[in-house]
Amino acid sequence: MIFPALEQGRLLRRYKRFLADIELANGEQLTIHCPNTGSMLNCMREGGQVWFSRSNDPKRKLPGTWEISETPQGRLACINTGRANALVEEALRAGVIEELAGFTALKREVAYGQEGSRVDFRLEYADGPAYVEVKSVTLGYPDSPVAAFPDAVTQRG
Repeated sequence: MIFPALEQGRLLRRYKRFLADIELANGEQLTIHCPNTGSMLNCMREGGQVWFSRSNDPKRKLPGTWEISETPQGRLACINTGRANALVEEALRAGVIEELAGFTALKREVAYGQEGSRVDFRLEYADGPAYVEVKSVTLGYPDSPVAAFPDAVTQRG
């Protein structure tokens, strides 16, 4: 996936779910938007490296959006949950996800079932459709390729 130009900083703190203070290499401190409302305990640490995109939109209150974080385990985590579907669509179209390759059509945000629920992608194959739901995950396990959702205790089960 090709990101917009990213700048690097050091995380000072994250607060009020949507805000993060960072410090640039030149010592400048910025408050940027954090698009991930999860706890993110497993994918960030104060003092860790972060990458963010800047916005020139004069209507925005904050100058940038947190995109990527270095995890305490030294891995990279995509913080911007809005990027997940675009990344998966790009991978699907490029045939990178072998288990889902060979479809003849791809549709986004398709309603299905009696309740009209929406699914992220419907892939058409000769023998029928496949439905794909995408989730951003921020809970990784050390020394494992496995990740989980949600990243905090939930009452929902």
